[in-house]
Amino acid sequence: MSEATITGPAESKREYQRLTGVPSQPLLLYGVLLILLAVFLYFAGVLPLLILGAMGKDKVLLWQLSMANQIAGGVAVWAGAVLCAIDCFVLLPRKRTGNEPYLKPVHNPHLTVLLTAYNDELSIGESVRDFLGHSLVRRVIVVDNNSRDRTSEVAIAAGAEVVLERNQGYGKCVYSALTEGVSRTDTELTLLCEGDMTFRTSDIDKFTAYIPHADIVNGTRIVEQLRSRRTQLTTFMYYGNFFVGKLLEAKHIGRGTFTDVGTTYKLCRNSSLRRLLPRLDSDINLEFNAHFLDTALTAGEVIVECPITFHGRLGASKGGNTNNARALNVGLRMIKGILISWKHR
Repeated sequence: MSEATITGPAESKREYQRLTGVPSQPLLLYGVLLILLAVFLYFAGVLPLLILGAMGKDKVLLWQLSMANQIAGGVAVWAGAVLCAIDCFVLLPRKRTGNEPYLKPVHNPHLTVLLTAYNDELSIGESVRDFLGHSLVRRVIVVDNNSRDRTSEVAIAAGAEVVLERNQGYGKCVYSALTEGVSRTDTELTLLCEGDMTFRTSDIDKFTAYIPHADIVNGTRIVEQLRSRRTQLTTFMYYGNFFVGKLLEAKHIGRGTFTDVGTTYKLCRNSSLRRLLPRLDSDINLEFNAHFLDTALTAGEVIVECPITFHGRLGASKGGNTNNARALNVGLRMIKGILISWKHR
């Protein structure tokens, strides 16, 4: 099978390897982790040696421990460098899928907009009206995840359809929203967003410009000039998102550039969502967007990032951006999912 035919979704990593003849193991990711391990061993080994030296321990013992630490770190660095080199310079040319940029025309450019919401009474009305004001938007569906305020009533008054998702959790809410989106047969594109006014309808034109080149266009907030100074995204969260995005990129080298794994705002072809929904685990909570991207890339979907504007939200944050400690917890679960498994238990 030629490279040009490998543009649609592969059924699994094994299928991807069968089609390309390239091992599906993410050698670059393993190499990066080994190098990070070497750095950890160095710094983790220095402090104990300093303490033992201050305690007047045997110099021969200190020398032996130092050599063991250096050898372990050196082996990790060299092994990591070799894996990175193999993936980047030997396998990468064959991992790239296709000789020409992906191009698949969209015949129906109209959108169904999905807004996830939880206690968003202050913002949902303005958000619904904002999206309904765009000429390509056929409808706005608000998926209310058991709000305790008047979110549903305000959304309906603003012109939205409302769907109640009784199972609590961000993953449950997003999964329910995507299911609603693919059920609408008069649109072939589904725009997923949040109802807190952090994202605006002005970015729709950018999404639609990118969608002929992708199955999924994922918004990225990691553009300094496009984000408000009063968002809930702290410096720690900003660079944490970038770091996890690069881990995802290393895992799927040759499949795309990724700088933001936490944003909800994305435009999807319904044909892609129909393939992905059976693979997604709605029990995964605040790290669901990273799970979505990793699952889509593993399945062979084509994802392109699009820089979007990011504004201060109306009302209090209820997700992973509440504070740095919670964001760290969510980030670690994302890393676990990318490196090990997305099983939530």
